[in-house]
Amino acid sequence: MNYLRNKLPQYLNCIKNKKIFLYLLILFSLNSCHVGRFVYWNFADADDFKKFKSVDISTVKNPNPLSSVANNTVFKKPLYKKNSSEKLSFDDVLKKSKTNAFVVLKDGKVLYEHYLNKHSKNQIHTSFSVSKSFVSALLGIAIEEGYINSIHDKAKKYLPLLDDSLNDITLFDFINMQSGVRFSEGYFNPFGHVAKFYYGLDLKKYVGNLKKGRPAGEKWKYISGNTQIIGMVIEAATKKPLNVYLKEKIWMPLAMENDASWNIDDPKNNTIKSFCCLNATARDFAKFGQLYINKGVWEGKQILPEKWVEETTSFNNSVNKYVYSHFWWRSISFQDLREIMEDRKEISPAISPETDFQAVGILGQYIYVNPKNNMVIVRLGDKFGKINWSRFFKDIVALNKAE
Repeated sequence: MNYLRNKLPQYLNCIKNKKIFLYLLILFSLNSCHVGRFVYWNFADADDFKKFKSVDISTVKNPNPLSSVANNTVFKKPLYKKNSSEKLSFDDVLKKSKTNAFVVLKDGKVLYEHYLNKHSKNQIHTSFSVSKSFVSALLGIAIEEGYINSIHDKAKKYLPLLDDSLNDITLFDFINMQSGVRFSEGYFNPFGHVAKFYYGLDLKKYVGNLKKGRPAGEKWKYISGNTQIIGMVIEAATKKPLNVYLKEKIWMPLAMENDASWNIDDPKNNTIKSFCCLNATARDFAKFGQLYINKGVWEGKQILPEKWVEETTSFNNSVNKYVYSHFWWRSISFQDLREIMEDRKEISPAISPETDFQAVGILGQYIYVNPKNNMVIVRLGDKFGKINWSRFFKDIVALNKAE
């Protein structure tokens, strides 16, 4: 994934005056630190949790590991239909797609798990935008605990640093990606907003500079800046760092198997990248998915408000065309999503809790949740691997669901 960095010497040989190129590179780096970091590190990869500074999320002293299903229960592996003439075996799908971790839960127990490319069950993995779904859960808890009055509150009530043009935008607008904020989500553009948020060193400054682009609620547009704002609102309302709130409200109550971490912009500013960059193990991501199947209950205790789980997974917002809700995705393929966004395909509202849904991160990080069949699938990898994961997950459930 560090393509540009690896190819830099080759590019230099193609330029007659290398001094000019290096001068421009240094100039960009000085004028905009995030551009220099983007050029050096290039596109995000699964090891990014090692590159950036982070804050800790510790678990309990005696973690409660997931148990396995009965020994006589066999995991059934589906074939993957790549096209009309080619099929891949289950194992080839994992291997050829650069999958690092694959965990399947059935009835809250491990039905199958496999680790590749020198990864292990105790190794943390960056989640990218999967972290957005954790931020969603924390917002629901903060509302339930009274730190935030309502999801329909204006965000600026809690975060005065927001530009005045964002005065009327509610938390509901932000969490459903309909805020209308002007934001460039282009991952290959070193000068865009998302690159600045990801590689930059002052997230509070970047958030304070965001402006309105269109009226809130007018259009659905996926932008990571929305999640960053929600994360900062939670911190401001609870007066607790996001990693501490996550530890207290989810990580320790679920007795996660391993400690986790969350990347920050810079030790000087110490702002958590809430739009991405929560780093944890596949098993602990799976536990989080199971929490939603349990309607927010873990070992008899209500961890996440049941009403919030239902609201989150109802997918009844027509602005979002019924495919996105509270930082969670309905389980559809990207091809279907593209057609929906281009008004070439329609989808009916989902009825909670009968539909499956998923948290999705770039490079193919997934927490797939199927409440109807009480199954969770976590896939973590180095890239998507040209696999229709939503369809593949459904095939796995179809083969392994209760008779």
